[in-house]
Amino acid sequence: MSRFANILRRTFGVIKEHVGTDHLGNKYYMIPEQKTWTGRVIRAKRMVIALNPNEFEYIEGSIPSEWDAWIRGRRKQPPSIEELQKNENYRVNIKVKAREAEERDLALQAQEYEEGLVARPTQTLAKGHAAATPFGKPEATEDPVSTGGSFQPGSWVPGSKK
Repeated sequence: MSRFANILRRTFGVIKEHVGTDHLGNKYYMIPEQKTWTGRVIRAKRMVIALNPNEFEYIEGSIPSEWDAWIRGRRKQPPSIEELQKNENYRVNIKVKAREAEERDLALQAQEYEEGLVARPTQTLAKGHAAATPFGKPEATEDPVSTGGSFQPGSWVPGSKK
């Protein structure tokens, strides 16, 4: 740390060095390693000041992955504008290719259904599963059901033989 920066830090407190700004408007700072007047070493810190200061929880996508890696110390240097643009173009290209592959797969699947090579999936009723609508409700049976005092003679008739 230079002598001038050391005088500024002692006069005005912690010095934040602006490292960069992402396309969302978040600003990234680094506080270099410093020594206090007692000789204690305070290690370097990296921080982000969000564009929306009311946002107190991390929402996926609110910080680009390259900047997130820098903040967490997984990379030493902050990302360059060229790197960010290259990675964004790569992500867009992958999404386009994935959409094209999905469309080709759906077209091939439809063709196989038409030619009879593959059977269409059938809708099955989940029986006794928590996701099923009748879950927890007693199923209708031909067996007599009684709860002690509520049974009435002649109220049950055996079902027809199958």
